[in-house]
Amino acid sequence: MKLLHVGLAASSQERADRFYADLLGLEKAEPKTLPAEIGRALFGVDHELTILNYTGPAAHFEVFVCPAAATPATRIEHACIAVENLSGFLRRCETAEVEIIRVPKGESLITFIKDADGNLFEIKEQSG
Repeated sequence: MKLLHVGLAASSQERADRFYADLLGLEKAEPKTLPAEIGRALFGVDHELTILNYTGPAAHFEVFVCPAAATPATRIEHACIAVENLSGFLRRCETAEVEIIRVPKGESLITFIKDADGNLFEIKEQSG
């Protein structure tokens, strides 16, 4: 099995660009439009959605722009990404005012970040 992409929501293209392109350094493809009838059938969203694809060598996020995404909700779903330098990445997150969540687990810390729309990302440091 191979993971092809992770689909998430953002409340605006600007917020998505700041997180996926500026912070994560992913390349943004040309936006696409999902017709309302497909959005209704798949997601219960009764209007057209803009789809933004952000890709890198080992990651692909398909982000649906939906103003309702700004509504807070209990979130369990998340994507896990590995970065080369965890402490350096977390400093960039602090500079970008991205929420960092660190929770002790035994002798280590579990690290998550949250984008401006509440999407959660578990962050690990790449090994070797």
